[in-house]
Amino acid sequence: MSESIHQFITNDLSGKDFDLGSLKGKKAMIVNTASKCGLTPQYKQLQAMYQTYESEGFIIIGFPANNFMAQEPGSDTEIADFCEANYGVTFPMMSKIDVVGEEMHPIYKFLTQKEKNGVMDSKVTWNFQKYLLNEEGILEKVIDPRTSPDDPEVIDWITSK
Repeated sequence: MSESIHQFITNDLSGKDFDLGSLKGKKAMIVNTASKCGLTPQYKQLQAMYQTYESEGFIIIGFPANNFMAQEPGSDTEIADFCEANYGVTFPMMSKIDVVGEEMHPIYKFLTQKEKNGVMDSKVTWNFQKYLLNEEGILEKVIDPRTSPDDPEVIDWITSK
C-alpha cells in the first residue's frame, strides 16, 4: 500500500510542529510559494479559495522555498509578515524548505516520487506548483505553477464528492 502525506510532521513559520496527520478527512492542496515571483499574486486566489472551501473540508498548506532564482530570500518571520501584510494569508504556512535538489524536504520527496506516493513521479518546475491530495492523504493531481489556483479543474476537484 502506498504511504500517505499524513505520516509527516513539519514546522510552521512560527517554528511550531505541524502534524499532517491532522489533515485526515480533508482534501489538501500543497503549494510551494515565493514572495518575489511573478506568480506571487496567486496568494490572493489561494486565500480566497481557502476562505470559500475551508468549511467544506479543504485546506491549503504553503511551503516557502528559495529554489527558483532566489525568489524567496526571506526568513520565516519575514515570509509570515509578507504573507499577512500583502495577502492576508490565514491558511497554514510552513517553515522554508527545499522542494528540489539534494536537500529536498521529505514531504516533497513523497510528492514527487512514485515509489513513495504510489501514484506518479513529478518534478517541481517552479514556484506555486500545486499538489492535490484526497481525504486519505493520497496524491491525486499535480497542477502546473502557471495554472491559477482557482482554475475550474481545481474547483471541480475540491467540490466533487
